[in-house]
Amino acid sequence: MNTAGHTDTAGLDLIPFRGVRYVPEQIGSLAAVTSPPYDVVVRPDGLLHLESADPHNIVRLILPQATTPAARNQQAADTLRTWLGEGILAPDDEPSLYVYEQQDGEILQRGLIGALRLSEADDGIVLPHEGVMPHVVEDRAALMRATAANLEPLLLTYRSDSEAEPTGAMAVIERTAEREPLLSTTTEDGFHHRLWSVTDPAEIAEIQSDLATHQALIADGHHRWATNLRLRAEHPSPSPWDYGLVLLVDTARYPLRVRAIHRYLHRLPVSEALAALGDSFRVRTVEGPLDHVLDALAGAASKGNAFVLAGDGAFHLIDHPSPDLLARTIPDDRPEAWRTLDATVLHATLLDHVWKIPDAPEHIAYIHDTAATVEKAERDGGTAVLMHPVHEEVVRDLARQGVTMPRKSTSFGPKPATGLVLRALAF
Repeated sequence: MNTAGHTDTAGLDLIPFRGVRYVPEQIGSLAAVTSPPYDVVVRPDGLLHLESADPHNIVRLILPQATTPAARNQQAADTLRTWLGEGILAPDDEPSLYVYEQQDGEILQRGLIGALRLSEADDGIVLPHEGVMPHVVEDRAALMRATAANLEPLLLTYRSDSEAEPTGAMAVIERTAEREPLLSTTTEDGFHHRLWSVTDPAEIAEIQSDLATHQALIADGHHRWATNLRLRAEHPSPSPWDYGLVLLVDTARYPLRVRAIHRYLHRLPVSEALAALGDSFRVRTVEGPLDHVLDALAGAASKGNAFVLAGDGAFHLIDHPSPDLLARTIPDDRPEAWRTLDATVLHATLLDHVWKIPDAPEHIAYIHDTAATVEKAERDGGTAVLMHPVHEEVVRDLARQGVTMPRKSTSFGPKPATGLVLRALAF
């Protein structure tokens, strides 16, 4: 593993690696072999759509299909080995950092993809803001052990001095983006993706010197981060497992969008959910369409905790929770910003106390798409709980205090497309 330019640092330590990429002549189109992150591809129809888009779609590595977990992981390892052997995938000739751009209309995001030295949360270098589910970490760890690869990057954010002209890492990013890219493609979600390599030692040193003064927030990929930490602990250091694949975005220059992740309650009909509220929340019916409902939710959320329940053909805005109920159900050993989060109130007050629903997959699904959440509830008879997003600074401030939010509290985006560049630990 290349460690060019590496120095011990109290900040972010990003090093170049030999990216593994699709060979254009060996595939139908780059867009057809990419995928959203594994945890966004939640529905079987989405998985089948990606599998049928191209026989070499990356979903066959990140979400292999077989009868047992062991068989799935072995299938992914065999597939990766075959694709490398057949020249479908190939490592770049020299270690690089990669500038990655995503653009869709007014949205423009640029960042750096590299191998980041792993650090624990108490080091204050990489800050998680959500908890993880152990069974998901074990599932991802087993896949990574089998493939010996980082198949998709985490999304991390950091903040530079937004008032200044681009310097350090951002200056290199902006200069690089004026060059001819390694690849350019538009995925079916409308996003245009471009990727460049940075191999010049002076530019890599400029990036590393700048990043060594920063800490980062995990925007997307908490389970992958926890997986990386587990695998690092399993392998004597130094080794390639000391690093993980990340995309670093400076949100002072390129702010991410923060969206909510909604809940679908499989076994709770809307009528029962509303009846259980009693007089502990104010309940109002809001007329559609969905955009209007979300505007009403945003207005209510600006004044306090608010949610929309759907699934019975109507939209029910619930807000103004009883202060006495909150006092009885919200732990008082956390900061005020945590205790007033919608996700905190949902989990501690509504799910745990009012509806008595355990946070387990057979009871709760976490869905990013708002319309899909409502459609599932109306089709299957459960309750969709629509959430309003949290501001990034609230997330960052809590993370700096070492306080984790309820899991799946936020969805930062745009998320990097999976399949544009991989990190195989053998190279």
